[in-house]
Amino acid sequence: MRFSNIFIPTLREAPADAEAISHILMVRAGYVRQLAAGLYIYLPLALRIMEKINNIIREEMNAIGAQEISMPCLHPSEIWEKTGRWDEIGDEMFRLKDRGGRDMCLGMTHEEIITWLASMEISSYRDLPQTWYQIQTKFRDEARPKSGILRTREFTMKDSYSFDRDEAGLEINYQKHAGAYHKIFERCGLKFLQVESDPGMMGGATAHEFMAPSPAGEDTVVLCDKCGYSANVELALSVPSQQIVGARHAVPVQNEMEDVETPEKRTVAEVSNFLKEAPSCFIKSLLLIGDDGPFLALVRGDQELHEKKLQRITGEFRPAQKDEVKEILCVEAGFIGPNNRDIKIIADVSLKEGVYIAGANKAGFHTRGIKPGEHFTAEWHDIHIAGQGDTCSKCGGPLTAENVIEIGNIFKLGTKYSKPLKAVYLDENGKEETIIMGSYGIGPARIAAAAIEQNNDKDGIIWPSSISPFDVEIIPLGSEDDVLSIADTLYNDLINAGIDVLMDDRDERPGVKFKDADLLGIPWQVVIGKKGLKEGVVEVKSRKTKETDRLAPSKVLEYLKSV
Repeated sequence: MRFSNIFIPTLREAPADAEAISHILMVRAGYVRQLAAGLYIYLPLALRIMEKINNIIREEMNAIGAQEISMPCLHPSEIWEKTGRWDEIGDEMFRLKDRGGRDMCLGMTHEEIITWLASMEISSYRDLPQTWYQIQTKFRDEARPKSGILRTREFTMKDSYSFDRDEAGLEINYQKHAGAYHKIFERCGLKFLQVESDPGMMGGATAHEFMAPSPAGEDTVVLCDKCGYSANVELALSVPSQQIVGARHAVPVQNEMEDVETPEKRTVAEVSNFLKEAPSCFIKSLLLIGDDGPFLALVRGDQELHEKKLQRITGEFRPAQKDEVKEILCVEAGFIGPNNRDIKIIADVSLKEGVYIAGANKAGFHTRGIKPGEHFTAEWHDIHIAGQGDTCSKCGGPLTAENVIEIGNIFKLGTKYSKPLKAVYLDENGKEETIIMGSYGIGPARIAAAAIEQNNDKDGIIWPSSISPFDVEIIPLGSEDDVLSIADTLYNDLINAGIDVLMDDRDERPGVKFKDADLLGIPWQVVIGKKGLKEGVVEVKSRKTKETDRLAPSKVLEYLKSV
C-alpha cells in the first residue's frame, strides 16, 4: 500500500481529553477518531489491526473445534426475562421498543440468545458436546466511557459458548479455551496473566480473567511470586500485615477499656493522628443496610472494605445515610463502635486477634482496649481488599499488586442459563438432563490497546509484528530517479514475497516521514536515500531496538524474511 492511497491523518499534538497512552497514540497516529463519548470510528490502519487480531482468534478457536456463527445484536426482552437479567441489569443495558411496542435491547452479551438456540437445536446426548463462537458487536451504556477504545459503549467481542453433558465435559472445554487464550495472547505479543476472578453478573461457579499488566489498567490483581497464586483483587484472599502497635510513641494500645475524648475527630486518620496510634490499632465500623435490615461491617483501620466480597456473603446492600446512622445506632457517624451493640456484625478475619480502638458509641469519644470475641461477637470473613504488604493465604509469601487491563475471561456457567431457558437433552436411557454450559470472551480492541500500552516509547507505537497494520515501511528520501526506482523495486519484491508493505511516497521532508513512521509503529523501516545509494546500501531499522543494518538493496528481501 502506498501512503498516498491510504487515509492516515496523523496529528502532532495529543488530544486534550486523552489520558491513556493507547488513546493518545491511536488518535495521534490516525488509527481512530471519536464520534461521541465511548463511540469510535476505526480508520483504515486500525481496521487492518483488528482483522489481524480477529484472524488469530479465529485460527485458535477453530483449532479447538469451535464453530463460528453470528447472532443478532437486537434481542427481544422475553428471553432475558426468563433468566431474570432483564430486571437485574441496570442502566448499562440499552433498551428500546420496536414499532409494535415490544421491549427490545441491544445485546451487551449473548448467553440468553445462544442458550435459546441450543434449546431449539440440541435434543440428544449425540448432539453434544458443541462449542459455538462469534465475533460480534456489543453495546454497553458505560456511565464513564474513558481511555479511548478500552472502555466504550459499542465494541466488538469474541464470545464463545460450550455445551456439555456434564461437569467433566465442561472442564475439558474450559481447559481447551484457557489453552487457546494463552496461544492467542502470546501470538498477539502481549504479556499477560491468568487470574482467578469473580463471576459477577455472568454467574456460575468458577471464572478466570486474562489480564495485561499496564499502568493504564483499571483492574488490580494480586500476585504471589513464591507459589504463583494470582487473583483479581475482587476475589483475592490474603493475610494482612501484622498489627502495628505503639508506632508513634512505642506505647501499645492498653488492654483495659477506657473512653477517651476525641473531639471532632471522626476518621481513622484523624483519630490515629490525635491519639498517636497506628491505623492498624483501630476498628473501622461501617453501618450498611441489606435486604434483611441493618448490620455492621468491621475492617481494620489500615484496611478497606471490599464491597463485592461482602456482597457474596450478605447479598445486596447500601451504605446507611447520616440520618439513618443516628436513628438506628443513636450516635453520629464517626463514633460508631461494635461493643455493646445488639446488631448483626460481620468482621474481617484480620480483627480476630489483638486489642483495638473503636468508636465509643457516643459523640466525641473513642474506646481503647476493645478485644474481639470478648467485647463483641461477629461472623468472621475475609472482607478486606488484598494488596501490597499482605501475605499469601496459600504459602505465606509476600503479595504484590499490579494494575492490569482485562483482555479476556472464561466462566463455568453450569446450568444458570440452560435451566431457565429449558436447554435439555435426552441421555442414553431417554432421561431428560440439563445442558452444562461455559462462556468465554475476548476483547479484540482491548488486545490492540494493551499492545500499545506495553509497547511504546516517546516517539510513538511499537507494534508486535503479528498484529501490526504492515510488516515494513519503506521510506524513500528525495525524488531522485535512482531513489524512487530502488524503492519501487523493493516495494514490489516484498509484496510478491507476501510481506505487508507501506511505502511513504509523499512529497514530504525526511523529518516528517521519520516522525510519522515512528508514530505509526510499523516494526521495520527501510530507508532509501541518495547518500546511501552512492555507497551501494539502504538502511533497515528495527522500530523496537532502533538498531540499523546497512545492506545492499538486493539483500533486503532475504534479511526481512529471516527476521
